[in-house]
Amino acid sequence: MSSTRERSETAVPRPRTRTVDMKLEVVVIPVSDVERTKRFYDSLGWRLDADFVVGNEFRGIQFTPPGSSCSIHFGKGLTSATPGSAHGLYLVVSEVEAARAELIERGVEVSEVFHRAGPGKPPVAGRDPQRHSYGSFATFSDPDGNSWLLQEVTVRLPGRVDTDETTFTSSPELASALRRAADAHGEHEKRTPGEQHDDWPDWYAEYIVAEQAGKPLPT
Repeated sequence: MSSTRERSETAVPRPRTRTVDMKLEVVVIPVSDVERTKRFYDSLGWRLDADFVVGNEFRGIQFTPPGSSCSIHFGKGLTSATPGSAHGLYLVVSEVEAARAELIERGVEVSEVFHRAGPGKPPVAGRDPQRHSYGSFATFSDPDGNSWLLQEVTVRLPGRVDTDETTFTSSPELASALRRAADAHGEHEKRTPGEQHDDWPDWYAEYIVAEQAGKPLPT
């Protein structure tokens, strides 16, 4: 069978049916010094969920970033990967500058904010000039060199979220969404002078739900 045929068969669409939910729960990161790593992630303000020791051969520690549904594991007897070999671990934030400032305040060395001018092009200093969602970044690493990428996401691409659910993992994230809705509603009022705008709560709600689901925004 030719490779072309194989690729073609792989690309055949299959019916999309609802199956059992599969939620990413934990990412294991390889470290060399467990206590040093524990102090580092504790200093970030991440929640310590567990620290299990079983004999002399196993220790598992779990931390969860603020507002995250996924946690990290590190310790002893968890992985054979080389310490510091985990790279490109994404942390989604609603405001990258604020997230960077908080990490620096906690004593973490964080890169300057940058964006990408296009596919295959080198990073450019500063936040994305158009404030595109998914477009602005900053990086930092733990003591072993496992690297994290802060990515500013304000509007999800279509299909990236369950359109039947609208959720916020923290009050700052919700506040940021309300500010964007307020700015958009201000532009809406400019386009409709003389009209009553007492329905602004409904307009805000429609805007926020559509924005998170990646649907067309109200105008």
